[in-house]
Amino acid sequence: MTNIPVTTWSLEQTSPDDLLPAAAPEGDVRIVRAEAPSPEFSRFLYASVGGDIQWIDRLSWTYAQWQRQLERPGVETWVVYDRGTPAGYVELDPQDDGVVEIVYFGLIPAFRGRRIGGHLLAYGAARAWDLAERWPGLPQTKRVWLHTCSKDGEHAMDNYLRRGFKLFDTKVEEEAETATPGPWPGAYPG
Repeated sequence: MTNIPVTTWSLEQTSPDDLLPAAAPEGDVRIVRAEAPSPEFSRFLYASVGGDIQWIDRLSWTYAQWQRQLERPGVETWVVYDRGTPAGYVELDPQDDGVVEIVYFGLIPAFRGRRIGGHLLAYGAARAWDLAERWPGLPQTKRVWLHTCSKDGEHAMDNYLRRGFKLFDTKVEEEAETATPGPWPGAYPG
């Protein structure tokens, strides 16, 4: 098996004032919180959004692992719909001391390049900043962070920077080259 270098960039916002808005896309585009924890739906989003960019870390999770993650206080999934069809999502995960990680963010391939991603990212980051308002007992958000890597979409880093995220760390590591799994095996050539 061949190893490939993968660069991972970590980015953050340290104030809600850092967040830069994005123009709303045209048409019937809505963002809705998935309030009922659903391992099936979350796995569908994860596999559909990340299948062509090698998101593989959660593919082996059991139903119980998905359920535990989704039921953690403060974990939220916000789904963007285009004319009623799920187009992508952002998953928020509160950590210690008022830190919220945007753990996953992205669009299903058919919905990329239509100005939906910037809108979803800005909306998701805003929900990270006001997370404590929906979850009594969580501390007020002091920092929102995420990471992206060289395997992600070609416009990912630019989108994060345009939304006001600032780079705070860069790492390069060798990873085993893996086949692109697609939302189901063989869905994407490559």
